[in-house]
Amino acid sequence: MDILTGLNPAQKEAVQHIEGPILILAGPGSGKTRVITHRIAYLVKTTGVNPRRIMAVTFTNKAAKEMKERLQKLLGQVAENISAGTFHAICARILRQDGKPVGLDTNFVIYDEDDQQSLVKQCLQDLDLDPKQYSPQKIRNAISYAKSQHLTPAGFSSQGNSHWDDIISRVYERYQEQLGQSNAVDFDDLLMKVVQLFEKHPDVLAKYQSRYLHLLVDEFQDTNITQYKLIQMLGGKHHNVCVVGDPDQSIYSWRFADIRNILSFEKDYPDAKTIVLEQNYRSSKNILEAASCIISVNKKRKKKKLWTDNTEGTPVYLIKTYGEQEEAQFVVNEILNLTRTDGIKPGDCAVMYRTNAQSRALEEAFMRYGLKYKLIGGTKFYQRREIKDFIAYLRIIHNPFDNISLARIIKVPGRGIGAKTLSDLTNWARDNNLSLFAGLKAVSEGSGPGFGTKISAALTGFYRMLNDLIVESQQLTLVTLMDAVLEKSGYRDTIRNEDDGEERWENIQELRTVAMDYDGLPPGEGLSPFLEQISLVADADEIESREDTTTLITLHQAKGLEFPVVFIVGMEEGLLPHRRSMEEGGDELEEERRLCYVGITRAGKHVYLLHTARRSIYGASSESTPSRFLEDLPDHLIERRGLPATEEHYGGREEKYQKKWQDDDGGINIADLLAQKRQAQQPARELIALNPGDRVRHTKFGEGQVIGIRPTGQDKEVIVAFEGVGVKKLLLSMAPLEKI
Repeated sequence: MDILTGLNPAQKEAVQHIEGPILILAGPGSGKTRVITHRIAYLVKTTGVNPRRIMAVTFTNKAAKEMKERLQKLLGQVAENISAGTFHAICARILRQDGKPVGLDTNFVIYDEDDQQSLVKQCLQDLDLDPKQYSPQKIRNAISYAKSQHLTPAGFSSQGNSHWDDIISRVYERYQEQLGQSNAVDFDDLLMKVVQLFEKHPDVLAKYQSRYLHLLVDEFQDTNITQYKLIQMLGGKHHNVCVVGDPDQSIYSWRFADIRNILSFEKDYPDAKTIVLEQNYRSSKNILEAASCIISVNKKRKKKKLWTDNTEGTPVYLIKTYGEQEEAQFVVNEILNLTRTDGIKPGDCAVMYRTNAQSRALEEAFMRYGLKYKLIGGTKFYQRREIKDFIAYLRIIHNPFDNISLARIIKVPGRGIGAKTLSDLTNWARDNNLSLFAGLKAVSEGSGPGFGTKISAALTGFYRMLNDLIVESQQLTLVTLMDAVLEKSGYRDTIRNEDDGEERWENIQELRTVAMDYDGLPPGEGLSPFLEQISLVADADEIESREDTTTLITLHQAKGLEFPVVFIVGMEEGLLPHRRSMEEGGDELEEERRLCYVGITRAGKHVYLLHTARRSIYGASSESTPSRFLEDLPDHLIERRGLPATEEHYGGREEKYQKKWQDDDGGINIADLLAQKRQAQQPARELIALNPGDRVRHTKFGEGQVIGIRPTGQDKEVIVAFEGVGVKKLLLSMAPLEKI
């Protein structure tokens, strides 16, 4: 196929300009992934560049997977030779191959946030610092910030000028010592240690500079100082650095992304070519103009004029409701309306919000009316207790020096080893500059700390079990090894005997399913890549599209996604923009505006911006003020719905206005619509006769007692207190209930 077919003039120019640095300013929905992949294909097919000499870097596994799939279609089998992946995955590969000069063996493990937090707490204990006075979370964030700025403990200390800075420096230094002893890195180390490797060992840098003739970086506005330094070093020989991004979508300063990297690229690379992608393929004209009106107020940006050949589309809907319950009910109601009148499926819709706390009212509304939803950012699969425990076993087998993982599993399942025993063993190992595993070995050989006969036997038994598994790991395939761990550790029986054991066991089985992808590798070779893959999974990577399931997601997590229909709730002062940005002003307020812009530009067909008259959040209720961002929308783009825009004080008239909102503007009652859908899909079902006090059985929730019933349109809402589950509100015509 012709690589240039179907590209617009700006995209073609970006693909064909292959010599020297290039900055591609890509507006939302402008086809930047298409440009990156076609540029790579052009380099390989047209200019004859060896695929091994191309590196393409992005930020999420989801984006990297999409990039690889597109390259496979464009180039076939040779696409596998391109170094394409996330910053962290590519740096992990570099460190696996060449990390020994910076103190890493090839079997190092990667600590997630939970592991890092545990390690910071251990460091505070080692330094006799009170975790109540010095927040482990704040210290962990400070260490992450230092690494994003490429500051070592000594470098951070030299810049500090306060007692707090001194505390962080001391903990940071101890933290790095403990990581080194455990042969472990955190996410920031993956980047920082590669830069340190290149700085201290020019021969290693020269190897990678010579190999990579072309470097492409996606989402460049999200890079931090360390990442920018890494890019400069890798591209230092050939200068063929292509960066793609959009300052208007820079929303991760809290992750230490530095917008100056993209704003200053042309200054740092004076010979750079700049190409602007302004044609949008995703959104309607009205959505695009609304987003442009909001973002144009910002000063720290590079101007561009987005345009589209798409239709004008519907107005941007501004919805005012009384409170967060009515706001959530409007969202549910409108999704059902759209499925009835516009051919929209629930999976085409996303509900976005500024803070996770806002999801509560939405979840209640979706559950109340039986609509499926996926909450992004809840308890993630790899953070569940049973998964963390099981992975800790595998990590110890892979890397016995991993103190954090060993401390996690030494009492799971219970072996008669208590907190004091673990503390004594930890202190002894620390004083002798040994790992916990080495401490266990010393106990088993009779040369360790003095414990009673029973405890010594328990520690010795634990050590021997782990040692046997370490030996077997070189002889077994990954799935067989996992089965051996579950059997020999006793963890399988422990999990299945818990009250919620069946669900937790299903999660373990799901992890086993993931591991099956590696079971084709020879014995002993599947564990390392498996552990690396699951350690680099992010929230957005777990998002799967389902036609019947609406996505509930924060605005930050929504970046890079797209949906036909977007609802942004909480468009109020103090939420969006967030109150912190209002206090600090300046750059923070501009980022909040960019966040709003990102949310609106996720939409293709419809956008709903919702705000309330009053909101209860964080334990308090108060009157709300519409977001200042709404003031930037011209009247010809918007349609107002809901409560009267001029009504500022509602007094006790909540019920009146709730009814007005439900009935006005051609709205349809939720219960009536659900009844219509049921009648269209299945024969009418007679409602069972229930009264408060009746005992009922639900197929999922088990047995419970009816504590309330109220009419809802042509249906009835039944409120049931289920044993061990809690109170649930269910529509009687839909709930699988039977009277006992």
